[in-house]
Amino acid sequence: MVGRSRLGRPFGWLWASYAVSAYGSGLGFGALPLIAVLVVHAGPAQVSALSAVGPAMGALIAVPLAPWVEFRRKRQVMIMMDLARFGAMATIPVAYALGRLGFVQLLVISAVVAAAKIAFNAAGGAHLKALVPPDDLLVANARFESTNWSSIAVGPPLGGAAIGLFGPVTTVVADALSYLLSALCLTAIRGREPAPRGPREAPLTAGRGPARAGALLDGWRHIMGHPGLRSLYLNQLLVAGLIMATEPLLAVLLLRRLGFPPWQYGLAFAVPCLGGLIGSRLARRVVARFGQDRVFRTAGTLRAVWLIGLVFVRPGVVGLVTVMAVELAIIINMSLYSPVLATYRLEHTPAQLVARTLSAWSIGQQASVAVLTALTGVLADATGPRTALTVAGLLILATPLLLPRRARTTPREPEASHGRS
Repeated sequence: MVGRSRLGRPFGWLWASYAVSAYGSGLGFGALPLIAVLVVHAGPAQVSALSAVGPAMGALIAVPLAPWVEFRRKRQVMIMMDLARFGAMATIPVAYALGRLGFVQLLVISAVVAAAKIAFNAAGGAHLKALVPPDDLLVANARFESTNWSSIAVGPPLGGAAIGLFGPVTTVVADALSYLLSALCLTAIRGREPAPRGPREAPLTAGRGPARAGALLDGWRHIMGHPGLRSLYLNQLLVAGLIMATEPLLAVLLLRRLGFPPWQYGLAFAVPCLGGLIGSRLARRVVARFGQDRVFRTAGTLRAVWLIGLVFVRPGVVGLVTVMAVELAIIINMSLYSPVLATYRLEHTPAQLVARTLSAWSIGQQASVAVLTALTGVLADATGPRTALTVAGLLILATPLLLPRRARTTPREPEASHGRS
């Protein structure tokens, strides 16, 4: 049966590593902006910069990291990225205890954590492809997806309670320790990982200029040269960017304009995340019954069409139920779609290109979120949050046109130029 598929002890430790860090990040969700407000006394512009500029800087840092990750043993890279995130986050409680915590430090930490996350996920995807049989990739990705949504549902409410009881840096300590535990889980995976194919020199430390530039662009070259990946990538940039761009708009609308208390605001987003367990659990059964192409078209469309419903939110219980219903519909379809997309990416990317392809994908998505969040923020300042939500909701209705009519093409090896560094 699907739910009982045995993926082996090595995958179990990899999954445990992901789960520990996911729940740690769930507990620490929103911790940096909160600390910026409560401890550093940052203003609205600084808090916005922390939420947008830090991850954007992290994406830039991750660009030269991608080829370096590609030609290193992936488990070692993942452990290094966990330790880097642990070290960065651990500086916050130390600086707080010494009374030296500042905004620049928070901005640098935000960038380091964002870059390390991209590198970790790229290495993790490559390691997963080598660790799990091809027929079980969808099951493995669905388990990661369900863990992600359950951590979002449980973590923030618990984190908010912990901050109220023990102080503003409590969840940061928990988040930092989760990266350390994640690294320990990875060290428990037995067996020596084979050396990756391809050049050992990395563009961060050696290599000729043209070769270095070629390695940096190989991930995007593979994505844009593959018809199915190209369509899915462009669709994902817009859908993820527009959905994430509505979060700050909705916060202003619900908390400031409609007068929702903070606990209702948190409830409106925590409860629908349980829908992620539904979609991810159904992924393999739905693909087996209807096929990958139909899942892309149907779930890919349904995860986008509901966003416009947020425009009609009103005060009171009806408004709260409206938000929860819209978010639940989006999350169920998103959690069904995402593991199928992750599996397709791995199936259609050669082993020697996985880390660079996943890095390029994450960097592009993060940049899209930053740009669209900034643009919708400017529009909201000029016209109001409800108008900006309307524009985002209408724009996302066009994104299904980018979905491929037929994504199932035969996986192919890259051209020789793709393997160079």
